[in-house]
Amino acid sequence: MYEYLVEGGFPIKGTVHASGNKNAALPCIAAAVLSAEPVILRNIPQIEDVGVMLDILKALGGTVEKLDEHSYKLQVAQVTEHEIPLEYSKRIRASILFAGPLLARTGKAILPPPGGDVIGRRRLDTHFLALQELGARVAINGRFKFNANKLIGADIFLDEASVTATENAVMAAVLAEGETIITNAASEPHVQDLCKMLNAMGGNISGIGSNILTIKGVSELHGCDFTIGPDYMEIGSYIGLAAATKGSVTITGVNSRDMRPIKLAFGKLGITWNIQGDSLIVPSGQSMQVNTDLGGMIPKIDDSPWPGFPPDLTSIMTVVATQVEGTVLIHEKMFESRMFFVDKLIGMGARITLCDPHRAVVSGPSNLHGSELVSPDVRAGMALVIAALSAHGESVIRNVYQVERGYENLTERLKSLGAHIERRTV
Repeated sequence: MYEYLVEGGFPIKGTVHASGNKNAALPCIAAAVLSAEPVILRNIPQIEDVGVMLDILKALGGTVEKLDEHSYKLQVAQVTEHEIPLEYSKRIRASILFAGPLLARTGKAILPPPGGDVIGRRRLDTHFLALQELGARVAINGRFKFNANKLIGADIFLDEASVTATENAVMAAVLAEGETIITNAASEPHVQDLCKMLNAMGGNISGIGSNILTIKGVSELHGCDFTIGPDYMEIGSYIGLAAATKGSVTITGVNSRDMRPIKLAFGKLGITWNIQGDSLIVPSGQSMQVNTDLGGMIPKIDDSPWPGFPPDLTSIMTVVATQVEGTVLIHEKMFESRMFFVDKLIGMGARITLCDPHRAVVSGPSNLHGSELVSPDVRAGMALVIAALSAHGESVIRNVYQVERGYENLTERLKSLGAHIERRTV
């Protein structure tokens, strides 16, 4: 096990390259099950969650060849196992993403309940309902058992715009007989990447980027060579780090279109950036002052399905808001346990009122001080790293496995920006 030793109070400065989108890499790995031919995936981040998904692919009968630091050649010439091993499924929620591909390829899938972040109730009903619409039978008895003699296209209305349920439905529908229309589909950049990959494999998906996807089923898919896009959640984290430490950073490999809803939210905290080509430049000397709504009203930063502000960045924004002059309401609508980490920030000296499980009022700026911390999940863990680097004195952060599930080579990259952080064995 590892922990971070952090000495705060030093502005970061330098250049960092954006990693590949974690939330695109995971479904794209699962999608390799849909073809017997080799699939090459590029710009894959070197993180814990990717390693688990690759282990699952191998357990199902696939082969994994690492081509370079961020590229893999995957092939599932034959599915030899239909059940996800418990040791893997309990470590990652994305294990549920193998349900659709296994059903489409073999007509059978068995999954133990998935693990992942503990950030509140994360219902799976939407997955089951969508797959049942396509003709799957679902049995739940300690495990999830999916069976289908044949998948048939359907007109599906998702009861929530779930990212992973949309991805499962798309991966099942791409080999289903006939046409499938998915309404109220998630449209995040990582969902778009998966659809583009499936089309590169011979799929027929239209409406990509909207909340209505039309999938015309094909009889088989071939291999492909696909590059996933940059991780806008990681990019947002580095923006928050630069602002909170009163530093500056240049982030390369950015898709500026992905950053538009994020820029609106940061703008409410007086933080902005410049785009030059695929580089995003966060300058020093930000105003770091809350921009009130008309009439001097307290502004709100709230999350919503894409193209709204991403829920994964609400933890980051909460920490940044502690270093900004003024008061802001952070409203995390989706997960009722995600905001509980603010108790740790309050213990560091932050002025935060947790109104209920979803809303926190933050007044700043606050002089944070070092503390002993435990990372509760990927994004809150990164938020605590930012808080520790913004604080005066020394902090220790434990359970950093949770952070490293989503951030590649974090300590090395932070140190390259001038952060005082060490990863040590405990």
